[in-house]
Amino acid sequence: MIITYLGKQFFKIAQGSLVVAVNPISKDSKLSLKVARFGSDIALSTTNHPDYNGLDTVSHGESVPFEVKGPGDYEIKGIFIKGIMTESIINEKKYINTIYTFSIDNISICFLGCMSNNKINAETRGEIGSPDILFVPIGNHDLLDPSEAYKLAVSLEPKIIIPMDYDDKTLKAFLKEGGQDKVESIEKLTIKAKDIVGREGEIVVLSI
Repeated sequence: MIITYLGKQFFKIAQGSLVVAVNPISKDSKLSLKVARFGSDIALSTTNHPDYNGLDTVSHGESVPFEVKGPGDYEIKGIFIKGIMTESIINEKKYINTIYTFSIDNISICFLGCMSNNKINAETRGEIGSPDILFVPIGNHDLLDPSEAYKLAVSLEPKIIIPMDYDDKTLKAFLKEGGQDKVESIEKLTIKAKDIVGREGEIVVLSI
C-alpha cells in the first residue's frame, strides 16, 4: 500500500491497481492548493464542504470512482467501508462529518475527517475498533487542537497515526504531545501488513 498526502485532508491510497481517494479538494475551494487530478476506483468525502468534497476531480478518462458521501455500509471491489455519522463545525456552521473505516491488503484504516470534538460515544468507539492506521485532523479553530487530537488518537490504540490538516505550528505541538518531536516528514508511506507488527501509536508525517 502506498499513501500519498495531497494537502488539507486529501489522500491517495493505492494498492496494486486499486486507487482510493479520500476528501479530494473541490475546484470551488478557496484554498491555494492545486487541485490534483487522477483516476480513482473509490472516492470518499467526509464532509459536504468545498475543501473536502471534490469527488469529480478524481475521475480520469473512463475511470469514474464509486462515490461514498455519508454514513452507511458500502462494498465495492472487495473493500467493505463503514461510514459513521458525527458532527462538525466549520466557520460556525454545523456539518455532518462521516468517520470512515475500511481495510486494504489486511491493513485496517480509520479516517476521522473533520472532527471538531474529541468526545466520541461508546458505540462509535466500538465501531472504530483499534485501527492499524488512523488519520487525525490537527487544525486549531474548527478542528481538534493538537492536544485533543493526540488524546483521541491514542485512545483508539492505532499502530500508526497520520496527522492531517496541519500547519507548522499545530504539527509541532502535536508531535510534542506525542513525545515524537524528532519525526521527519516523508513524501509517501509505503507499507505492508507485516510492517505494522510491533508498532504502537507511531506518528508518521506525510509532506505535501
